Amino acid sequence: MDTILAPQRRHSRFFERLLLNRKFQLLLGFTIVILFPTLFAWGWSFQGTPSRWATLLAMLMAYWFALTTVQRMSRLPGTRAYLLSIPVTSVCFAVAFLMLQFTNIEPDTDLYFTSFLLTTLFCTAGYWVGGRYRVLKLAVVPFGKAPELCHNHGVDWRRLSEPSLDSVRVDGVVADLRAQLPAEWERFLADCTLNRIPVYHSTTAYEQLTGRVQLSHLYENRYGSLQPDEGYELLKRMLDFLAVIALLPLALPLMAATAIAIRLESPGSVLFTQQRMGFHCRPFTVYKFRSMYIGHEGRGFTEDSEDSRITRVGRVVRKYRLDELPQLFNVLKGDMSLIGPRPESMELAAWYQHDVAFFHYRHVVRPGISGWAQVEQGYAAEVDGMNRKLEYDFYYIKNFSFWLDALIAIRTVKTVLTGFGSR
Repeated sequence: MDTILAPQRRHSRFFERLLLNRKFQLLLGFTIVILFPTLFAWGWSFQGTPSRWATLLAMLMAYWFALTTVQRMSRLPGTRAYLLSIPVTSVCFAVAFLMLQFTNIEPDTDLYFTSFLLTTLFCTAGYWVGGRYRVLKLAVVPFGKAPELCHNHGVDWRRLSEPSLDSVRVDGVVADLRAQLPAEWERFLADCTLNRIPVYHSTTAYEQLTGRVQLSHLYENRYGSLQPDEGYELLKRMLDFLAVIALLPLALPLMAATAIAIRLESPGSVLFTQQRMGFHCRPFTVYKFRSMYIGHEGRGFTEDSEDSRITRVGRVVRKYRLDELPQLFNVLKGDMSLIGPRPESMELAAWYQHDVAFFHYRHVVRPGISGWAQVEQGYAAEVDGMNRKLEYDFYYIKNFSFWLDALIAIRTVKTVLTGFGSR
C-alpha cells in the first residue's frame, strides 16, 4: 500500500511554513525594525558616530532577545504569542537601554524608541495574524490511547482510517507509540519520519497542549524525566536572590502599608506563620500577612472571598496576593523560590499523600510564591482539584526551564492585577 503521497499534499502550504519559519521571521523583522529605521536616520551612507553604532548594537540585541523569547515561550501550552509581545519587548529593550546608560554612552533615543515601537508592532501584529488564521493540523492514528487523548485544545484533528495521508495536509501525526500497532501502520509512521513529518507520542502531545501530565500516565515519566535540570536549579537560585534584592525597595513600603492596615483593623500579629512541606520534603516556616481574625487562621479550607473569618483588609490582600509578600524573605533564606509548586501545610501534605498518588514527587523542586498551577487553575483544595493541580505541578517539573518560569512570571502579573483564582 502506498502510505505517503506527494510532499505538497502532506504538509501545510509553502507560504504557511515560510511565515512560521524562525529564520525567515528574524530576517523579515530585522529588515522592518532595524534596517529601514537606521537607513532613514543615517542615510544610505550608513555612517554613524560611536554612540549611534552602540545604539544599533543595543537595538539588535534587544530585537533578537525579544523575538527569540516570544518564539520560545509561544511553544508552551495555552500561550498566545501576540499577548506576550508587548511585555517581552518592553523588558528586552529596557534592559538593553540600561546597559547603554551604564556605559556612559549617549544613545540615539529617537532611533532606539522607533525600533522599539516597530518591534512591538511587528511581533503583536504578526503573531495575532498567525494565531487567528493558522490552526495546528494533526493526524491521529486510531490505536491505543491516542483517540481518547486527542480532542479539542484548538487543534484541527484529522482522524485516519487507513495508513495513508492521501490528500490530508497535516503538521504532524499523533500515535500511541506504546500500543501494539499493525505492521502497515508501523511502516506508515516510519515513512512519515523519513519524509520529515513529525510523529508525536499521544501522551506527549496531550501534555504540550494542556500543560498537564496525567497522573494515570505518570508511570511513563517516572524514570528520569521528572528530575529537574541541576544546572538550571543553581542558576534559578541565583536569579531568585537577585530578583528579590531588586524588588525589596518597591515591596518594603507596600509591606509596611499592608501591615499598618491589618493592625489598625483587628488586634493581633500582622504575620501568620505555618509549618509547610518544602524542598525534598523538609518542613519550613512560611510567612504571610494575616488575612483572618485571630483564632481562625489555618482552620479548614477557605470557602470563598466572603468567608466570615476573613477581615475586610484580608479580602483585599488575598485578592491581589499582597499576603504573599513576606515570602520574599523565605526566598532569601532558600526555603522557597519565586516560581514553583505552592507549598502545602504539613497536615494537608499528609492527607494528600494518603489520597493522591505520587504527591511527594512535587517536592523535588523548591516550592514557589507563584507557580504553573496557580496561573492556570487558581485555588484548589478538594482532592479532585488537587489532582488537577498535581498534573500542572508535574508538567512544571518535567519542563523545568527559564522559559517556563518567564511565562509564569508574566502570567503572575496578570493574576495579581485581576485577582484570578483568589479566595
